[in-house]
Amino acid sequence: MSPTLQQDLKQKRPFRSLQQEAYLSVVRTSTSLTDAMEDLLKDRGISATQYNVLRILRGSGPDGLCRNALRDRMLTRMPDMTRLLDRMEEAGLVVRAREGEDRRMVLTHITAKGRQLLDDLDAPVLALHERQMARLTGAQLRTLSDLLTLVREGGGA
Repeated sequence: MSPTLQQDLKQKRPFRSLQQEAYLSVVRTSTSLTDAMEDLLKDRGISATQYNVLRILRGSGPDGLCRNALRDRMLTRMPDMTRLLDRMEEAGLVVRAREGEDRRMVLTHITAKGRQLLDDLDAPVLALHERQMARLTGAQLRTLSDLLTLVREGGGA
């Protein structure tokens, strides 16, 4: 039998509330899932944040996205999107260009190198997610996703 969260955290006292236990369980699970993803991506020379940028840009199509639109679609908060995009541009994964009449508008596009990296990662990432969620049925996965959506809709403050 798997250890409880309290055992996993080596916590002697009970949690102050069921809400606290649920919160800590989500955080602990997120860390576990994220660490495995970071390990997978490390061999390819990118972080999970960079992977997320590439995934968003591939999905945005040929028009690309401005920095703020990209930032708003990120899974995690990214306070310094410009610096992240600078590093990705230096690595040849994205290009940025001023387009249209408004010279202040800079659009970011995924490069062929970035697209190839994502294409190469599609199968390993899918396999990782399948391994991570292997103990859950389809119905349980749907319930989990629905429950997490309800938590997010509840607001953070």
